[in-house]
Amino acid sequence: MKSRENLVGAYAVLFGVIIAVIFGIFQRFILTSWIGWIYGVLALIGILIGAISVSNDSKEAMTFLLATVSLVIVSSVGQERLILIGDVGLLIITILNALLTMFVPATIIVALKTVFSIASLK
Repeated sequence: MKSRENLVGAYAVLFGVIIAVIFGIFQRFILTSWIGWIYGVLALIGILIGAISVSNDSKEAMTFLLATVSLVIVSSVGQERLILIGDVGLLIITILNALLTMFVPATIIVALKTVFSIASLK
């Protein structure tokens, strides 16, 4: 069962990253009315990732949190430097914003699951 949960979580992460990158690349060609919906779908994928990708194993949760918090911090801080590059920088910023939209909810869900898991053990 654990391997099946990890497989579904891995596919959810892969699907979300692919959607985020494609959306980031083609955002300027998407109708403005669809942009909010796509960001909403990315946020829902993030919630799904947070809910199913990490079990109650604290090592697995800590690895996930370390990776996603690093990604969120570097993506957020790096955007101000990428804007100096020009059009390529703006494209990368759009992709990073889409990834942030997906990974921030996932990180929050996993962090809350970890806190409740730690609290219930004591």
